Amino acid sequence: MSDRIFGVFGILLAIGFALSALAIEESFLSDAVGPKAFPLIVAAILGLSSAVIALRPDAEPEWPALGRLVEVGAAVVVMIFYAELLPVLGFVISTAFAAAYLAWRLGSGPIESVMVGIGTSVGIYVIFHLVLGLSLARGPLGF
Repeated sequence: MSDRIFGVFGILLAIGFALSALAIEESFLSDAVGPKAFPLIVAAILGLSSAVIALRPDAEPEWPALGRLVEVGAAVVVMIFYAELLPVLGFVISTAFAAAYLAWRLGSGPIESVMVGIGTSVGIYVIFHLVLGLSLARGPLGF
């Protein structure tokens, strides 16, 4: 039963996400695809995958232990902080902290986690900002 509840919740979330995407106003300067395309694709994938979960649930789903659920909750909190701190600290610093924490929780050691966080942050910055020319949130250091 829990799979079906989760699937229906995902479908409702996808519908809400699609309605929010459809409310995006398009500028006359937008490209041919427009700003609605990507959110609608995400909503469609979420809706389809949630429908599969709701229509084909596991017979005996295994829920993780309380400790694992707390870790998942902590990861969600870190991602919320990431979104809130992105305009304040900028892309590079915020992403380094978030990636380092997530790498640590996935089993890396503390030094490895910091290196993964910095490497991920700088790598994404180089690809998206320097190579592709996309604008990312600037931090107090100007990058």
